[in-house]
Amino acid sequence: MFDPKLHKDLFSKIKLEQKATRDGFGLGLVEAGKQDARVVALCADLSESTRTEWFQKEFPERYVELGVAEQNLAALASGMANYGKIPFIMSYAAFSPGRNNEQIRTTISLNNFPVKIVGCHAGLSVGPDGATHQALEDIGLMRMQPNMTVLVPCDSNEAYKATVAATKHNGPVYIRLAREKSPVFTTEETSFEIGKAQIFFDGHSYSGKLPEVGIIACGSLVYSAILAARELAEEGVSVSVMNLATIKPLDTQSIRKFAKDCGGIVTVEEHQVTGGLGSAIAECLASDFPRPMEFVGVHDRFGQSGTAEELYKEYGLTVSDIKIAVKKVRARK
Repeated sequence: MFDPKLHKDLFSKIKLEQKATRDGFGLGLVEAGKQDARVVALCADLSESTRTEWFQKEFPERYVELGVAEQNLAALASGMANYGKIPFIMSYAAFSPGRNNEQIRTTISLNNFPVKIVGCHAGLSVGPDGATHQALEDIGLMRMQPNMTVLVPCDSNEAYKATVAATKHNGPVYIRLAREKSPVFTTEETSFEIGKAQIFFDGHSYSGKLPEVGIIACGSLVYSAILAARELAEEGVSVSVMNLATIKPLDTQSIRKFAKDCGGIVTVEEHQVTGGLGSAIAECLASDFPRPMEFVGVHDRFGQSGTAEELYKEYGLTVSDIKIAVKKVRARK
């Protein structure tokens, strides 16, 4: 439930602390290791980039470095899970789940083993690394697999909570993380529960008007959605924003209520619209609760080299693009 006291920074224009979601994951993994001795970490030659090195320093006897061997990363983790461990496997999302999708499917998802797959450096914000390293299909790959839970935290604090929660979840989990720093706008008190959506910006509370459009966003673009909603409110358009950190399983009840209250929906994601958050929401609403929709995301394109700012502009993921999508939905209601 939205609590303006816990989210006061959403209503202000102060400069927020900037931290990458991978940093929150690294801290969360260490905490998970402290809470449960069954937690082990396996990495594919990227311990510094994925922040797994923090776990390695704390629990060297529970860390395994496999080198550049993502298929083995998944297969070995499935075996460890079969014998009672809770393995976390880490690499860039382009390589895990990108390169080892078959091993994840066959050795982890099929057996419903509690392996936690962590895809770092996902999305366009990897920047100069270019198309080969910019995973834009990973949510689709993972949410289509039976038994798999898919989490996309919106900031460093939520990444920490998602990591700890994933440890306690009895089944495979995919956690999607970004490379670049982004605003930290949730607090330690902000609730997080797998499978539960949250309203992070209430158009009615902010503007006194019932929301005309609802934005459903995930990952670091949740904050951009909030900025867009705030700017629209100043223009007289009331918009609410839902943070959907769990892409699978969907909180269908909350999503349908949100669509009913708002009347039209804009989805926002740093991922291919096809197969991603946008597809998931459209599927949820199409059968019995269709509403006008617009999709802010990557539309059937590969990435390219550039700064995060340049790429967001090129692929239509800016605050201005979100505002344009909201106005299109509003006009169709």
